[in-house]
Amino acid sequence: MFEAYIFPILLVTGCGLLLSAILVIAAKFMAVKTDETYELVRAQLPGVNCGACGYAGCDDYAKALCNGAKTNLCIPGGDSVSAAVSKVLGVEAADVEEQFAIVKCGGNCDATDYIMDYQGVKTCAACNSFYQGRVSCSHACLGFGDCVLACKYDAIHIMNGIAVVDKSKCVGCGMCARECPNHLIDIIPTTSKVYVSCSSHDKGAQTRRVCKDGCIGCRKCEKACPSGAISVTDNLAHIDPQKCTNCGICAVECPTGAIKVYPI
Repeated sequence: MFEAYIFPILLVTGCGLLLSAILVIAAKFMAVKTDETYELVRAQLPGVNCGACGYAGCDDYAKALCNGAKTNLCIPGGDSVSAAVSKVLGVEAADVEEQFAIVKCGGNCDATDYIMDYQGVKTCAACNSFYQGRVSCSHACLGFGDCVLACKYDAIHIMNGIAVVDKSKCVGCGMCARECPNHLIDIIPTTSKVYVSCSSHDKGAQTRRVCKDGCIGCRKCEKACPSGAISVTDNLAHIDPQKCTNCGICAVECPTGAIKVYPI
């Protein structure tokens, strides 16, 4: 009776050993060789996968670096990552233009009002799809914090109804900007201290009616700027970071406080 079980056991054991040997041989001869340079480069990147470099993520950027891409495209990593990657590749380190996020809205709870008691899904994207949101200004920050959830550096928070960026923590990855349904977040050089905290293209009278801090397109800032860095188009002021000297004259001239200067 016992002998009847021996053959099946030996057969199964033999098949297992044979298949194991086949798998070992296949793993050895069919393995995909790893590019050592790629692995070393990839290890230097922060792994945020934000796309600020212009590639799909850190993996794609690492591959591009091995094929001659610029080493200074990782904004979150800054100069330290550029230097580390350049050392691995044996090239000269390139300077990274550090950047940070700004929120182009000053319509906090003191400046504007809610026009509805929104009871839907508590996200900016959902609220924005419902009659352009709950705020009297249709261009305003909706205050549910989609940008906050996107930020991996704890650099943006909802304060008094609107998103506010902590410049000391922000690395300029731009992930918050991609989540904002009203496109209120811009990424600018860290050397810039002056920005317009408004995105409304409505006429001045309408903007004034719905928000105390909105840009009314009066052009006072444009006329006062000594470096020609400000232009008003479609009822909204714009600042060219390349021309701006951070003198702050425009902020002083702005009658609504729509232009702000860091530190706030």
